Order: sequence, then structure tokens, then C-alpha cells
Amino acid sequence: MATQNPPVSQTKSFSTVFLIEMWERFGFYGMQVLMVTYMMKKLGFADTKANLVWGAAAALIYATPAIGGWVGDKLIGTRRTMLLGALVLMLGYAMLWIPSDNAYLLYCALGVIIVGNGFFKPNAGNLVRKIYEGDDTKIDSAFTIYYMAVNVGSMISMTLTPWIRDYVGAHYGDAMGWHTAFGVCAIGLLLGFGNYALMSRTLAHIGSPTDASRVNPVRLLGVLACGVAMVFVSAFILQSELVARICVYAAGVVILGIFVHLIRSSQRSERAGLIAALVLVAQTIFFFIFYQQMSTSLNLFAQKNVNLSFDFFGIHLFNWIPEQFQNLNAIWIVILSPVLVFAYNTLGRIGKDPSVAAKFAWGFAAVAAGFFVYGLGAHSAVNGQVTAWTMVWGYGLYSLGELLVSGLGLAMIARYVPARMGGFMMGAYYVASGISQYLGSVVANYAHIPEGLTDPVQSLGIYTSLFNKLGFVGVGCTVIAIAVLPLMKKLSNSHAEAVAEAKPLPAVHSEEWNVQA
Repeated sequence: MATQNPPVSQTKSFSTVFLIEMWERFGFYGMQVLMVTYMMKKLGFADTKANLVWGAAAALIYATPAIGGWVGDKLIGTRRTMLLGALVLMLGYAMLWIPSDNAYLLYCALGVIIVGNGFFKPNAGNLVRKIYEGDDTKIDSAFTIYYMAVNVGSMISMTLTPWIRDYVGAHYGDAMGWHTAFGVCAIGLLLGFGNYALMSRTLAHIGSPTDASRVNPVRLLGVLACGVAMVFVSAFILQSELVARICVYAAGVVILGIFVHLIRSSQRSERAGLIAALVLVAQTIFFFIFYQQMSTSLNLFAQKNVNLSFDFFGIHLFNWIPEQFQNLNAIWIVILSPVLVFAYNTLGRIGKDPSVAAKFAWGFAAVAAGFFVYGLGAHSAVNGQVTAWTMVWGYGLYSLGELLVSGLGLAMIARYVPARMGGFMMGAYYVASGISQYLGSVVANYAHIPEGLTDPVQSLGIYTSLFNKLGFVGVGCTVIAIAVLPLMKKLSNSHAEAVAEAKPLPAVHSEEWNVQA
């Protein structure tokens, strides 16, 4: 007698991707929160070198998903590529666990992380797109909640790893503290694998066509060999500022060329959506220049010019470790995500949900306000140090902007890009994000603190000068985003009409069930 498998709800499928993404981000942000200060304090890098090495690594971390999305779509399957990426990432964090201060080992470990992220990131996002394919209102909400998953994992690890570094370092030596903190990131990925093993059934029906067939061993070996080669190429790039700069700028030209080619060669019905995606990707590049300040200039600002004591009406509450201020971003994301999801769903039910382009404009306005908060905080600084609460409110506005821009970037790809290009275009989106993160590190170096300068009053002026300038750039981005709203409305309407025309007429057909003999 045949038995039928009950259909799996969207929520259960989404939860599986949500949870493995949460653990993957636990590992990534636990590493990121320490990386710039590790290079400065343990490897002796100047702040400018540490910023640029991390900027180049971030660019490559965001560039490799363009390849990983294609591997998932065409070669070994979306689900398989995501899991391979998680395994490679775990290996990269384990390499940072090795108690060595050799710079080349760091470059190789970052190379492994770069390759692992390339396999993982676009395919996890593409699975979410496939789960909610065709439902624009739910896509925005789903990707906002998905973005919250990133920040649940990072919120925990960005609090934990600096504390572990200090605690273990105080008891077993400074070097052991740093490397044990990195090792915790590898453990996070191991927990993610266990979680996926328990819930993998809910994704059995989601993926690319290659997920439905047995993996080709030759293809798999080819993917692994290319991955190993990319590790060493990445390590080589990270060692040279000149090579890194050339690669980043060349990638920008290539991505622009790919967009132009896809727009020119696409079907007429697809063109409006692709042009809309290109406009929003261009805006996203500017946003990630702001975003990169979190791990560079804002991180170093917290080291020198922030009072680490949280006080409330004269009552001391607790102290934070300087790196932990980056965690404010994740905390605000977790707080604000449900609020925005409720707003999107409520407005969507009455047909008043703002367009993605309008949300981008609001996002830039929030980011600009956030950077001005740091500048205003300097006016009440004591001995060159702003209060911890200045960081709280600055990060709050900054994080709201992030949710409205970066948090909807994937939803924008899901909405405007044809499904057949989904994995690749998500990868292209990440490449654009990576380019701008490198540019963000270049911008952060305008707040370079000369060697030997230890007076916080002087460094305060250097940092807040940069933050005020970024605030004014944010205002300019807001004005531009508002100016292109009529164009985006026209493109969005053309895209919606093309999608409506492409839909087949409803027909009566028998229900297809997944049956087992």
C-alpha cells in the first residue's frame, strides 16, 4: 500500500536554514570581533595594515560566494554546497586555534575561511529564496528574520570570545587566550552540524535540480581541488596591499560588466527587474563602506576613546571589553527585526508596504544619524572619552539602517532577479558587498593614529572627524536614494507586469503527492 509523506511547512524548512546560519555566524563574528586587534596586539601590525588586511579578507569573503552560488546551482547542489562550506569554515577556525603567532598561518587560515564562506553563504540564502518563492510580502519578512538569525549567533559570540580571550589569557597566558577564543568559533560550527542532522528532513524537497541526483565524484573532486587552490591564492593576496587593491578593483569592473551583459542578453520581460537590482546593488556598495567601520574605526575608537563603564544615573552597572561594543550591532538587530517584520506584514495586508527602494532611503538616513551621534558625543567627552551610552545610541541608528539596507539586499535579489539566475546573482551581490568593505577599510585609515600618540583627547578629534564626514556622506546617499525613487517605482511596476504576464492561466489538475511504495 502506498503511503504519502505529509507536506513540510515553510516555517519548518525556514527554521532549519535559520539555525545552521545562526551557528555559522556565531563562528564568523566570534572571529571577526577579535581579528583586527589580534593583528595589532599579537602580530605587531600597524592600525592601517590591520585594517587593510581585514578589509581584503572581507572583500574575498564576500567575493567567493559568486563562485559558490554557481557551484550550488550547477555542479553539486545547493544543500550539499552549503554543508561543504560549513565544514570548511570549521577547519579554518580550527587553524586559528593553533597556538602560533606566525603571520602566514593566519593568512592561510583566513584563506580557508574565505573559501568556506564562498560555499556556504549564497546557498543558504538561496534556500530561503526557494522556500518563499513567489510570495513578495513573505520574502521581505523572511529575509528580515533570516538576518536576525545572523545576529542571534553573532550576539552570543561577540560577547563570549573577547571574554574567553581575557579569562583564559589571565590564567594560562595571553597567547592561549587568543587562540582558545578562536577555537570556540570552530565548536560553534560543530553544533550547527548537529542541529542540521536532526532537522535535514525539512529541506529534502528544497534545493537546486542537482540536489535531486547523486553527486558526481569527478565534479566533487574538481570543486575540492579548486577550493584548495583558492586558499593559497587568497593567502598570497592578503600578504600584499598592492595585489589586494588590484584584485578588489578588478572585481568591481567584472561585476559591473556581468550586470551589463545580463541586462543586455536577458529577455525583455526580465530587464526591468535586473536594472532595479543593479541600482539597489550600487546603493548597497555605499552602505557597506559604513558597515566596515564596525570592525575597524569604531572598534579602535572603543579601544581608545570610550569609557568602558555603563552607568545609570550615577549607579555603576557593569564594564565591557572594548571589542564587545561591536555586539551592540547584533543586539539592536535582534531587538529591531521583529518590529520591522510586524510593520512589513501590517502594511502589506493593507497594500501600503513601502518599496525596497524607499526602505533603502530610510536606511541611509538612519546610518547618517548614527554617525552624527558619535560626533555629538565628543562634545560631552571627559578626558577624551565618550560615554558607553553614546555607543549604544549610535549603534542603534546604525543597526536600523543596516536592517533597512543590508537586511533587505537578499530580498531584493529574490524579488527582482529571475529564479534561473538566483544563486549566481546572490553571489554577485556579495562580491559588490565585499568590494565596498575593502573600500570601508581604506576610509577607516583616514582615522590613522600616529605611532606614539597616546593622548585620548587628540585621538578623539581624529576619530570624530571621520565619523562626522561619514554622517554627511550618509546624508548625500539619502538624497540620491530619494531622487531615484520615481525611477525605481517605474522599474518595479514594469517588473510586476512582466511577472504577471508570464504566469500561466490557472488550470484544473490532479494533486501530485510524494509517495513511497
